[in-house]
Amino acid sequence: MTTAHPRPTTRTGAAAVPAPVDAGRWPDVAAVPRASRPVRTVAAAVVRHALGGLPLWVRFPDGTILGQGGPLIEVRDPDAFHARIGTTGLIGFGESYMAGEWDAPDLVGALTVLAAHAADLVPAPLQRLRRLWALRQPAAQRNTATGARDNISRHYDLSNDLFALFLDDTLTYSSAVFRGFPAEHALLPAAQHRKIDRLLDLAEVGEGTRLLEIGTGWGELALRAAARGAHVTSLTLSREQRDLARQRVREAGLADRVAIELCDYREAGGTYDAIVSVEMIEAVGAEFWPVYFRTLDERLAPGGRAALQAITMPHDRMLASRDTHTWIQKYIFPGGLLPSVEAVDQTVREHTRLAVTRRDAFGAHYAETLRLWRELFTERAEDVEDLGFDHVFRRLWTFYLAYSEAGFRSGYLDVQQYLLTKEPTR
Repeated sequence: MTTAHPRPTTRTGAAAVPAPVDAGRWPDVAAVPRASRPVRTVAAAVVRHALGGLPLWVRFPDGTILGQGGPLIEVRDPDAFHARIGTTGLIGFGESYMAGEWDAPDLVGALTVLAAHAADLVPAPLQRLRRLWALRQPAAQRNTATGARDNISRHYDLSNDLFALFLDDTLTYSSAVFRGFPAEHALLPAAQHRKIDRLLDLAEVGEGTRLLEIGTGWGELALRAAARGAHVTSLTLSREQRDLARQRVREAGLADRVAIELCDYREAGGTYDAIVSVEMIEAVGAEFWPVYFRTLDERLAPGGRAALQAITMPHDRMLASRDTHTWIQKYIFPGGLLPSVEAVDQTVREHTRLAVTRRDAFGAHYAETLRLWRELFTERAEDVEDLGFDHVFRRLWTFYLAYSEAGFRSGYLDVQQYLLTKEPTR
């Protein structure tokens, strides 16, 4: 039995007026880009083509409605909406949301529909000309040793207090592993420990293990590994994370087992029995994937094991977007790029002596993790404001969390736990 989607009625009354945008802080959100009438006309045609056949509604102020029924997108300022899309594509789509020029009562639902049809939103002729119209990644965001520090700082050094508002008490900022769905907030700490324990088990971390962690976060994995008796060296490029992680290690009485260093993975030394790296490769950049995996190879002792957790995207979409600048890179993770499963396999095979011996996918768990984070972030909006983050930042992060959740709910994104092994010396 199918459920009919009633066509939305035209809303009467004045449309919501977006709050003023701080032009000093958000210049590209405050100013609608200049776009000629032909550009806006072409953008409107692309929007009609992209959205008209999808299972959602798109409503405009003049009463025009696109779509075949489903979640509602309400376009409040069509001229600005089309100008932004016509000049900067999907970056403009995100900036238009930040500016309050469109909204959606069920933002995740609407974005899930778009994510499920991501490969078809842009007409094929325009897809083939992508290199001509798509924005290129800024050279300043390359993940060189210096660039990586700046890129990481822009996200992870925002404020430890900000992250604490929507993460659970473990301060773990990566996908949890739940026993069942729907997930509940109270179960998130146990689900994060379950994820960490799976990785430590994959790497066979135990008493006396020399463990290298690439990407400290706020230290929960290092604490859990040290509690097993491991000797942990953990690397981060975030000063805020390093300082709080060191504090947590001291408070746990594990300072003799855990060293947290402000250090790029390329600068790491020593040899380790095991390496663990959780959702770090996404920040490496395609240019440096071979260096990242060679580092794992060089630091891992013969017979050692490396356990990685990585967000992945479809290979064809990765190839299409790897050189272009995206909204998520501009505002959330500068310099980042999600690999595909094929890209990981190929890089490991061609640049290391390691072997991919196991891979487990659990994308549905990330969708639930993100839902819990998003709900807490929304619930604590006033606390976010009290930390000095304005309404544009709050819309930015709401869009980021919803956009990410939609990626996993649609199956466009996935998350993997990998086991890489190194043959023992004979």
